[in-house]
Amino acid sequence: MKSAARRVVPVLFLLSAIQSLGSAPGQATTQDVSFKAQCDGTEQKYVLLFPAAFTSSAPHDVLIALHGHGSDRWQFIRDARDECRAARDFAAEHEILYVSPDYRASTSWMGPKAEADVVQIIAELKRTCRVSRVFLCGGSMGGASSLTFAALHPDLIDGVASMNGTANFLEYENFQDAIQASFGGTKATAPLEYKKRSAEFHADKLTMPLGLTVSGKDTAVPPQSVFRLAKAVATNGGKVLLINKEEMGHATGYADAKAILEFMLKNARPKAAN
Repeated sequence: MKSAARRVVPVLFLLSAIQSLGSAPGQATTQDVSFKAQCDGTEQKYVLLFPAAFTSSAPHDVLIALHGHGSDRWQFIRDARDECRAARDFAAEHEILYVSPDYRASTSWMGPKAEADVVQIIAELKRTCRVSRVFLCGGSMGGASSLTFAALHPDLIDGVASMNGTANFLEYENFQDAIQASFGGTKATAPLEYKKRSAEFHADKLTMPLGLTVSGKDTAVPPQSVFRLAKAVATNGGKVLLINKEEMGHATGYADAKAILEFMLKNARPKAAN
């Protein structure tokens, strides 16, 4: 897929860039966008990948892809791993505006500041584009963060595709230094924050279609909490697809990633008319 030269553009100039794209669709275009975070005034960044058929006069869905632990906003834009390729291909095939934020840090785990940044990005996209629906996806830390954000802001999200994430931070034991820094304390000192960010305790909020992948031999992010979440969402009458690969480790294959993305889209509320 061809893309324009990558450069960081301030969000104030994003609208004019979008309008110019709308006048000459036909080539996928990437914009690296910087913005001032409303929660603390710091500079933050996200990448926008416009579909080849993008036009500013028509409504478009948005897919926000959240990177894994140790990566940044470029993982789901550039990486050749199956989860990332599947998300890019899915967005291109359905002419979806594809967004990949840093969401605060390479070790974010969707703490309060990361959450605030994603809320701000969604608001800015809705201000500058004709946004129909907003979807979330991610792998590993990004998969967990997708579940966290959707449970906290179900009014903003129309579907989730979470790959190898956790739904329960109170029981999760890995990456504790990073999670403590992101959540503002340990499980002992800030248990309510850990519970607040654990989707399993808020299954009733996940009324949007939910696609989940887990792996039986995943020791980095064990699948048990996602099994329970899927059961709870289904019991509540929610639309959920769970794909479990017993023999795999911490990864999701291309076909399974595409399957949960397509499930999410197929079962979402209708797209806004032109």
